[in-house]
Parts: sequence; structure tokens; C-alpha cells
Amino acid sequence: MRPLVLTVAGSDSGGGAGIQADLKTMLALGVHGMSVVTAVTAQNSLGVQGAWELPVEAVRAQYRSVVDDIGVQAVKTGMLSSAELVETVSELIAGTDAPAVIDPVGVSKHGDSLLASSALDSVRRRLLPVATVATPNLDEVAQLTGVRVESESHLREAADAVLSYGPKWVLIKGGHLPGDAVDLLSDGSEEHWLRASRHDNRHTHGTGCTLASAIASQLAKGGSVPEAVTAAKEYVTGAIAAGFALGGGIGPVDHGWRFRRQTGA
Repeated sequence: MRPLVLTVAGSDSGGGAGIQADLKTMLALGVHGMSVVTAVTAQNSLGVQGAWELPVEAVRAQYRSVVDDIGVQAVKTGMLSSAELVETVSELIAGTDAPAVIDPVGVSKHGDSLLASSALDSVRRRLLPVATVATPNLDEVAQLTGVRVESESHLREAADAVLSYGPKWVLIKGGHLPGDAVDLLSDGSEEHWLRASRHDNRHTHGTGCTLASAIASQLAKGGSVPEAVTAAKEYVTGAIAAGFALGGGIGPVDHGWRFRRQTGA
């Protein structure tokens, strides 16, 4: 039986982020991906043209349908746009015996808001406390904690601020800083600094979704949190390097880069 991973996230009609990116990542990493759709977006390489949240009853029914029959070894969350959705999904995860990777999505790659300001407190009080790993980028750290990271030396402060809300581990993604792409994984006492060369490629749509899904996939396969995050960082670095143009704006990372490298395609 291959490991089972469930994504609870929004749909990206352009296929670069959201549940589409999650399921591609899971396939590439050898796990069976399943999905709970929380919202439908009209989205392309230029931005988000519209978003429609699904009813809480539909989200709960999808989750229970999958978990009660098939089971799950890891859960990953993405776009949860309202306080009601955040609280419902938090309750569902709290009752599930599986690690949870929480990607507190606040804005899209193009700067479009994907989280209502009224939901921020629910993310802090309800969602982060059920996280095995939380994976905020620097904008999301500022949105959630008020800490603004201007340099690598501020990453520890950011990690401590997010950890104060209760996740077991936090991965502060420093990709928006100049220089090498450096992330900090911390549980408050143990730290892992993860570095990768920065690739000169603007086509990075879906990076956050892909990384969180890769972490969940590695956790489902039995890796520890540091092992899972390290392997996921390697995978997403390759996906960024192979990112490709699509449409007239920012293209997606390439979830199948390893397959293409192996086959020469």
C-alpha cells in the first residue's frame, strides 16, 4: 500500500499551484494524493481573476469521505479563505491521527489576497496549534506575527514568533531575501538551516504549495520532520530550476523535473 496524503486547498485553474500542484508533487514523490477542494479560483499566469469559496458542509463531507474510508498518513492545507473554513478544517485535523503540514496561504504569487483579514485570528488560535510543520513565507510571517524579516539574522525571531502559536515545528521560508535561498526549520530548541543556490528563473508559481506537499509526502513515507523538510527542499529546488514559461506572466515550477531528467525528455 503506497502512502496516502490528503491536500485541503483551493483549485488553481491554471494548474500551477493549489490542489493541482499538490497532486502533481505527490505523484512525483511516489505517494497517493487525495483532495478536499476548499475554493475554486479563476487563475492564470497573470493573476487571480476570481475566487469562490465552497460551503463548509461540502469541505467537511469531502474530508470525512476520504479519511473515514481510505485513511491518510499525512494532511497538507493550503488556501482556507475564511474564519469558518479555518476553524472547520482545524477541527477535522485535530481529530485525525496523522501529521499535518500547514501552509498559511495569505496571498498569491501575483499579490492577490487569498485570506480574509477576519480569518487571521483563527489561523493563529486554531490552525497553527494543530500543525506538525507550519511553512509560512516572509509575507505570511509579517501578516501573522508582525515580525518583518529584512535579513537572514531575523529568521530566528520569525521562527520564535510563529512557534508561540503552537505548531510543533516551523519552516520559515527565506526565498524573498537576497542571496542564496535559505530557510530555517526550528522547533524552538533544535534548528536546521537549509541552503540552496538561487536559480535565475522567474517562473516560480506554486513554489509554496509544492514545498508543503513535498514535506507531507515525505512525512507519509515515514521520514522525521528534519528528514522530510530536507528532502522536500531538494525536490522544490530542482522544480524551480526547471520552471517554465506559460501564458503571458509567471509560469509554474516543473513538478516532473526528475522524470524528465531521467528520460531525457
